[in-house]
Amino acid sequence: MSKVALITGANRGIGFETAKALGALNIQLIIGCRDISKGEAAAKELQALGFTAEAIAYNANDANSADAVYQHIEKKYGKLDILINNAGMIAEDLIGSNSSSTVSQPVLQNTFQVNLFSVIALTQKLLPLIKSSVAGRIVNLSSVVGSLTLHNMENSPIDPAKAFAYNASKTALNAYTIHLAHALKDTKIKVNSAHPGWAKTELGGPYAQMEIADSYKTSLRLATLDNDGPTGGFFHESESLPW
Repeated sequence: MSKVALITGANRGIGFETAKALGALNIQLIIGCRDISKGEAAAKELQALGFTAEAIAYNANDANSADAVYQHIEKKYGKLDILINNAGMIAEDLIGSNSSSTVSQPVLQNTFQVNLFSVIALTQKLLPLIKSSVAGRIVNLSSVVGSLTLHNMENSPIDPAKAFAYNASKTALNAYTIHLAHALKDTKIKVNSAHPGWAKTELGGPYAQMEIADSYKTSLRLATLDNDGPTGGFFHESESLPW
């Protein structure tokens, strides 16, 4: 059987571009999407390109969603080679304001639910299937704005980006990457955080510099690492980023 990859939030943007890149490697694609109709439309686009793809309902705000995803993959494939936790959200202005003194509890809670808690729940649920892979790969879509080192440095290149709930959720996601990689250090599974770049997606906003078509590169690299590749790292393409 060919490799099987689940990419959450892959009906558009970075996730969709990543799916296309993986499909070109003859990897079976599973598109996890909150709106199944949009997921099915994306899967049809991928199929039209000659790739093997299907859509599955996945809602980061539904506690039962991870169970349904597990049951589908376990029954149909019996393994999962690649998990790309790509789905994410932001409810603040990414650039130009510091929300730390004004951010509401609902925004904090919803942001952490989607960007962290649901990632942990889905990953934990799917770990038995990833362990059934010859060499599982887990990619957590983080962001450079999750870097405490860069935020705290003089003349920081990310100084204007102080959306607290979003940034903190990505910092916490990076911590999960480190801890999970350590927990799996004696396996063939590799776990890494990816900063895809500031892409012109709905989340990236109007000031983004990277074209969406180029946004897949970091996720693709980490999803297809050789056995001697890194684990427990934070990367943009081949560049290691500071925590």
